[in-house]
Amino acid sequence: MGNVFYFPWEVSLMEAIQAHLGSFGVKLASIVSMFGEELVLVAVLGFVYWSLNKNIGRKIGLNIVMGVVWNPLIKNIACRRRPYFDNPGIKCLKPVDTSADIYDIKAQGWSFPSGHSTNSTIAFGSLAYFFRNKAVRTICILLPLLVGISRFCVGVHYPSDVICGWVLGLVIVFVMPWLLDHSKHKAVLYIIIFAVSLVGCFWSRTNDYYTGLGMMAGFFLGDLFEERFVRFENTKVWWRMLLRVLIGGALFFALNTLLKLPFPHALLEGETAAAFIIRAVRYCIVLFVEVGIYPLAFRILDGKKKKAAQAGAPAEGAAE
Repeated sequence: MGNVFYFPWEVSLMEAIQAHLGSFGVKLASIVSMFGEELVLVAVLGFVYWSLNKNIGRKIGLNIVMGVVWNPLIKNIACRRRPYFDNPGIKCLKPVDTSADIYDIKAQGWSFPSGHSTNSTIAFGSLAYFFRNKAVRTICILLPLLVGISRFCVGVHYPSDVICGWVLGLVIVFVMPWLLDHSKHKAVLYIIIFAVSLVGCFWSRTNDYYTGLGMMAGFFLGDLFEERFVRFENTKVWWRMLLRVLIGGALFFALNTLLKLPFPHALLEGETAAAFIIRAVRYCIVLFVEVGIYPLAFRILDGKKKKAAQAGAPAEGAAE
C-alpha cells in the first residue's frame, strides 16, 4: 500500500545519522519535533491574535489553516510510505502515533511532505515575516530548520519530505498575506480558498485532511464573526496576555474532548464519510469558538473597566 520513491543519498544520510545519534540525540530530536505540533500552532496563533496584534494574528491564522489543509491534501496525492517501511537500515525512533503499530499506515500517515516542517515554517516563518526584531527572526529561522532535521533523524521522513515541507510553508507565508492585503472582499476570498481546498475530498482518506478542513472553516467563520460583532482589543498587560493564551489553550482541548463524547470511539477513528464529517464539524466548532466567541470575554472585561472608570471607581488593572 502506498508509493515508494527516494534518492539513494537520503537513505545513506539517515543511516549514518542514526548510527551516531545515541539516546540523548533521540531525546533532543523528539523535543525539537514538538515545535511543529498542534499545541505550538495554537499557542503562536493565540498569543499573537488574542494578545499581541489581532490584524497580524488574522494573517498568521490564515497561513496556519492553509498549511493544515494543503499539507495532508498533498500527502494523499503522493501517498509516499515512511522511510523505515522500505529501508531496514532506518529505524523509527519517534512514531507519529505512539499507541499504534509503527507499520500501520493509517495511524502513522504518509511521508511526503513533512507536516512538522510545514507547520513550523508557517508558525515561526510568519513571526519572522511580521516582526522584524533580529533576535526574533534568528530564532524563528533556526527553529523550522531544527524541526525538519529532527524529523529525518528519527526516521519518520526522508530529507526530501522535509525540504518540500519547508518550501510549502514558505510559499504560504509569502503568498497568503499578499492575497489578504489585496482582496477587496475578505469573505469572497475565504469562500474561494475553502472551495478550492474541498477538492481533497475526492481522494483524501486520512483524518488530518478533514481536521484541517474543519479548522479552516471554523477560522474563516470565526474571523468574519469577530470582525462584525465582537471587535475585541489587544492588551499590553503581560498577565492578561498570558491569561488569554492559557484559557484559550485549555478551551481548545476541553472543547475538542467534549465534542467527542457523544460518538463511539470506533466511529470517530473510522475511515467512513460520517467519521470525516464529524471530525471536520468538530474542529470547525472549536476554531469558531476560539476565534469568534471566546474574545467576547475580553470585550466584557473591557466594558466593566470602562463602567468602573465612569463611576469614579478605580478600574481593574489601572495601576498596571
